[in-house]
Amino acid sequence: MEKPALHPDRRKGVALMIGAGLAWSTGGIFVRNVTLADPWEIVLWRSVFMAAFLAVAIAAMNRGAVLPKVLAAGSAGVFAGLALAATFFFFILSITRNTVANTLALMSTGPLFAALAGRLFLGERVPARTWAAIGIAVAGVAAMFLEGLDAGRTAGNLLALGVPVAFAVNVVVLRKHHATVDMVPAVMLAGVFSILAAAPFAWPLEARAPDLAVLAAMGVIQLGLGCLLMTLASRHLPAGEIGLFALIETTLGPVWVWLGVGERPSDLAIVGALVVIAAVAANQLAGWREARVAAAAPVRNGPTG
Repeated sequence: MEKPALHPDRRKGVALMIGAGLAWSTGGIFVRNVTLADPWEIVLWRSVFMAAFLAVAIAAMNRGAVLPKVLAAGSAGVFAGLALAATFFFFILSITRNTVANTLALMSTGPLFAALAGRLFLGERVPARTWAAIGIAVAGVAAMFLEGLDAGRTAGNLLALGVPVAFAVNVVVLRKHHATVDMVPAVMLAGVFSILAAAPFAWPLEARAPDLAVLAAMGVIQLGLGCLLMTLASRHLPAGEIGLFALIETTLGPVWVWLGVGERPSDLAIVGALVVIAAVAANQLAGWREARVAAAAPVRNGPTG
């Protein structure tokens, strides 16, 4: 496995987070192809496959040294794993007490929580362009779900807000410790914690082979690969931008459901998705331009003779 980056590579971080967002965005289409009704059993099985995938990945990248890597992550890995696992459960508990639209709209506040947490706990400066992009993107996500919003329920709304809060905690821990320890095992620990928490509520198990196949793909691609790529990206991008890229999940999720099972988003939702994509793209282009100017400045201002 690659060493924690001492010199962040912005382009690599952006590519990893785009991959993470794309992987996360497949959740809706996977759920639409599962006949299993119990959300706790869905969480259980996808966590089983996620943990297995991460164990194999860690073993492959570290010559079979899974347990030593997990132990090396220490308390930081446990804390990051608990925070990530909490996002799985806050989502399930919210969506069973609230509308999907309300839950997803509240989850879209993730970039704000991530940026604030990074500023408060890591001292990461959030450029004005990123704050602007976050505001525009959140407005775009709100537009995507505006037609489906209703009063909701207080408990469901509060639980939905738990998702971005726990996500921000996870990102801060990853950012803080990636320079000294490999935090990838924290993703596997999140799966293990989810299994332990969901098992009592999921019993007796009812999943059959077709559902298990879908849940295996969901655990490996949506959760396992998505969280792995995000964890690697946290070495290279500040918390605010990680949260901003996470909106790819909310933006593209309805698109895959539309293409896969014919659930067409409303025109307003399509406009909102385009706004989010434009905000993210504009922020990254501005960031790359700033990086080029900064890199060129010493050459222009250096001694001439």
